[in-house]
Amino acid sequence: MPFYEVSMMDRKREFVEFASREWANVRELCRRFGISPTTGYKWLERYRSEGPAGLVERSRRPHLSPQRTASAIEARVLQVRDESNDVWGGRKIRQAMKRHGELDIPAASTITAILRRHDRLTEATAAQHPGPWQRFEREAPNELWQMDFKGHFAIHGGRCHPLTTLDDHSRFNLVLSACGDEQGRTVRRELEITFRRYGLPLAMLMDGGSPWSDSGGEPYTGFSVWLLRLGIRVLHGRPRHPQTQGKEERFHRTLKAEVINGRSFGDLAECQRAFDRWRPRYNYERPHEALDMATPAERYRPSPRSFPDVLPAIEYAPGEQVRKVDSDGFISFRNRPWRLGKAFRGELVALRPTVEDGVFSVHYCSHRIATLNLRQGASETCGLVDNAERCPQGPQAEQQKQPSSS
Repeated sequence: MPFYEVSMMDRKREFVEFASREWANVRELCRRFGISPTTGYKWLERYRSEGPAGLVERSRRPHLSPQRTASAIEARVLQVRDESNDVWGGRKIRQAMKRHGELDIPAASTITAILRRHDRLTEATAAQHPGPWQRFEREAPNELWQMDFKGHFAIHGGRCHPLTTLDDHSRFNLVLSACGDEQGRTVRRELEITFRRYGLPLAMLMDGGSPWSDSGGEPYTGFSVWLLRLGIRVLHGRPRHPQTQGKEERFHRTLKAEVINGRSFGDLAECQRAFDRWRPRYNYERPHEALDMATPAERYRPSPRSFPDVLPAIEYAPGEQVRKVDSDGFISFRNRPWRLGKAFRGELVALRPTVEDGVFSVHYCSHRIATLNLRQGASETCGLVDNAERCPQGPQAEQQKQPSSS
């Protein structure tokens, strides 16, 4: 049986042709064509007044839409969307408009509808949220800072390595620097500027890569020893668990989406200018869903612990046995060499007996960094807990493992 496809226009044309005849029974034709009498008479009236053009399907949009958002407000919504590099959704845009004291602010759902109507929000984009997860945060600002390098990207004549630091409690961005490398001296230079401005945190969380940890397996580096000297506890995330630094990872996604994506940078100076323009917006204007739509600046305050221009001398309690680490990273105790690592060379450490017989803890400033077990004889193990590096030079000096942060 052949299949015949009849267009709606052909169907309308045939109906009005038959219905225009003198002998036509319009209601019977409506029944046969499967339309209501109201629709049939409407087609017939339009055909008589306008000809075939009257049969063209018309928009069902009402002539008047008193509840529709004003065009000026729609334009403002699109402007805020543009300022976010086409990233923010309805809730963030609404909160940003409220923060600027604007009037007649639409609901978040209305803003989302405006974005979708202007093809600025697709269903694929709206479905990118990974779903709910369990969040952890410190109770007060400056209890913990998270630091990391965002993945480097190409610029003309080189690469940019963005160095970032966030306060764990507030998500306040403390460091956003366009660096040309990932060296420890570069990080220290940026941190000195930050410490002078915001003070010192109680602890800092970093991953296990360079310059935070030694590529040769040492648990401490010159950089981490400098932080310990300032009274900052050094924490490392678990290997292959980037979620430990989830706030940094999320910040890097935002930085990429709102600043880096779709743009080309000539040099590091141009990158830094772009970072400097965006950073106040992130800290003071951009609503953060994890903060109940508050901004990071609303929850952050500088640390009362000031950065010292001159480090005070290291002092240990009377009765503690103080040793100086030699150039090879060893100390001498009970006529034996004990290896602590070259990161501590030239530094003074204190040994304290523990409740366990023959076991001493080793402290640098206020930080416990290792344990000596006098009951063990000569051992090949240096006791570097993170990787069990082999070292035949002397007895075991078990390094204090760097704890992970939740």
